[in-house]
Amino acid sequence: MDSCRMSESSKLPLFHVVGFSGHRSVENPEGVARAISTALEALRAEASGEWLALSSVADGSDQVFVTQARKLGLSWHAILPLPKAEFAKDFSAADWSAVEDLLTRAEHVRVISEYGTREDAYLDCGMETVNGSDVLLAVWDGQPARGKGGTADVVHYAKSLGKAVIVIDAHTLEIRRENFSKFERTDKVLTNLNRLPAKSAGWGENPFKAPGHIFAFQQKCDFAASHGAPQFRRLIVLTVVLHVVATLIASAALAFNLHALAIPWIKLLCLAGALGVALVLRHHHHSHHSWVRCRLAAEFCRSALATWGLPRAAPLFEDLDLLGVRGLTRSLHILHSRSAAAQPVPMDEFKRIYLEKRIDDQLAYYRRQEARALPLFGRLKMGFWIATLLAMACTLAYAICHTGHVAVSPAIENAVFYFLPISLPVIAASFISLISINDLQRRVARFREMQLMLEDSRKRVTFCQTWNSLERIVLKTERGLLQEVLEWHSITSFAESH
Repeated sequence: MDSCRMSESSKLPLFHVVGFSGHRSVENPEGVARAISTALEALRAEASGEWLALSSVADGSDQVFVTQARKLGLSWHAILPLPKAEFAKDFSAADWSAVEDLLTRAEHVRVISEYGTREDAYLDCGMETVNGSDVLLAVWDGQPARGKGGTADVVHYAKSLGKAVIVIDAHTLEIRRENFSKFERTDKVLTNLNRLPAKSAGWGENPFKAPGHIFAFQQKCDFAASHGAPQFRRLIVLTVVLHVVATLIASAALAFNLHALAIPWIKLLCLAGALGVALVLRHHHHSHHSWVRCRLAAEFCRSALATWGLPRAAPLFEDLDLLGVRGLTRSLHILHSRSAAAQPVPMDEFKRIYLEKRIDDQLAYYRRQEARALPLFGRLKMGFWIATLLAMACTLAYAICHTGHVAVSPAIENAVFYFLPISLPVIAASFISLISINDLQRRVARFREMQLMLEDSRKRVTFCQTWNSLERIVLKTERGLLQEVLEWHSITSFAESH
């Protein structure tokens, strides 16, 4: 396979979502249908990627929208305000039969409210439609809502969020657009990730036989994150060390009355070197940003691939709204939803592979990380205490000798009374800085927490006997692993911005 074909086979598709809200009763259903079709065709023409339709299936314009979207070849995701048994009460028996038939054609069905009033459920459904959309298409007469959850409420909510809105006048059928400057026709992060060259890293095999291009995408993101990591922590450590050396030279010159010509130049070189490292850090801001995105993408894909054998797509990213990864998480969820039913995996096989390729793999990773971080943390902490206690001892000795007029040799006086009391606190502070720079205290505690969580998950997965219980434990485990990734992302991004 040539490099061009390999690159194409490791890309994720871009998805856009057009949500819909409209009146139950419209004067001209045929005209509304034509206007909806025109608006949808215009959207498809101006933004690349696949468009998905998101709407409920109430009487009137909702069903007109679904019909037109499907005629144009758009996949439809249904969003219902109430469970089917309760939602059916809003229809006659014949109408509900038609709705049930239509729902079988939905690629995904989501129920918003299990409890609460009907009005609240319809409002929540409208708001969730806006939340899940890039563009809201509405058939609206321009009048205030006639009840909670009406089209006016949904349109106003979309505008308040700055969402792109297309309004079809329910009377004149005029089409107007608002906030389209906010509509992102491309996803820069996903585009850049797709451009990465195809590489292999991490898992040597596709655990649950997910589509090859998704596995290849994860592999190249993992490779880019592993091999392209900028040495930011080491560079920051170098700036600390250079400043400490400059301080030690200056304090030694004062304490021992050193006037060698090279001393100020050496100090100047240390400070200039520290400044140079800071400039390098600032210059490589983009590479750091790209590395963070690659690692985040690789771990998101790893979680998605680890759950690929479940009978349905796990809602791993349902409550995640992290700027920059929406296109990625949306693509992963939609692709999993489409393939979950087509590739069933026996439960015993899923459990075996999940335990071996996910839980055991992550346990080994966190054990290795703890084994690396713990000794360094211990040495730095011990260095801080030794430097601090020595500084206190030197200061105490100076106080005693000065108070008691005890005579000491000039060499001891210069070293113990002047040089060390200045230098040791700086060295102690540098040890604390190194612990903070390497995030060692949090990492050691977090690595232990993750091991306990994974060991508990392992026991639970082993004894699971049903898909429902297994899905709950897998979802809880993956969200725990993703939480660690998100925590790392927040800390790393904060460090980058400073």
